[in-house]
Amino acid sequence: MNMHRWSSVVVIAALPCSVAGSKAAETSAQAILLQPASAFSTIGDERARSVALFTEAAKVIQSPRCMNCHPVKRQPTQGDDLHAHIPPMHAGAGDHGVPGLPCKSCHGDKNVGTLSSSIASIPGHSHWGLAPVSMAWQGKSLSEICVQLKDTARNGGRSLSKIHEHMATDPLVGWAWHPGEGRIPAPGTQVQFGALIEAWISTGAHCPQS
Repeated sequence: MNMHRWSSVVVIAALPCSVAGSKAAETSAQAILLQPASAFSTIGDERARSVALFTEAAKVIQSPRCMNCHPVKRQPTQGDDLHAHIPPMHAGAGDHGVPGLPCKSCHGDKNVGTLSSSIASIPGHSHWGLAPVSMAWQGKSLSEICVQLKDTARNGGRSLSKIHEHMATDPLVGWAWHPGEGRIPAPGTQVQFGALIEAWISTGAHCPQS
């Protein structure tokens, strides 16, 4: 097959998604809000308040926009149902694809709309790729994810303040709220998410039991 034609096929196949279905989903997504950190100030027990704050922040952490790039298997998933990536992909040695088919083959520096009636847009960011295997979240409990986030041996050596900085200001994390047409954004806003993480840390960064 002509390589130019093959590239086109790969791009069009990169994110199968029903526009009609996504429009309906977007409407329901508007109800998925984040409570502000202040909403938990009435919880007297600090540990309980900390756990409640993290549980609220987890609405973002466990959303498809985040989970799709945090797979346990070193293959990305797609869509709100976390189905297998099309075409089949693998993280490769550097979490950005394999030789001959890196992530940037289809994913550019920004979201790109398409002319297809079934694929609204192809997601993109300059640092597009998978989270490292040490930060794989799919299939794990909220407690396990929480412990992972705090473990400097697995989180890239980040302190809690660096975790907050990453969550609150990293543009790649911010993509979750601007995922392109045809995709449901993560709940709330990155500012709200960052505030929840900051409040969680300031109350001891306690983790849920399950």
